[in-house]
Amino acid sequence: MKWVKRLALGLVVVFALFYMITRPEDAAGAVQGAVAAVWGGVEAVARFFSSLAAA
Repeated sequence: MKWVKRLALGLVVVFALFYMITRPEDAAGAVQGAVAAVWGGVEAVARFFSSLAAA
């Protein structure tokens, strides 16, 4: 089963590289969207703890 994980990871990496080379603008947009989603989650957690501490 360990080789299946390596194969899947390798395929993801190859696909990501292919996508970055063939469509760099779209790849940049996808990365920006992912970063924005993570940042939004971090802000939500920070707001939660701030309101929890204020209560």
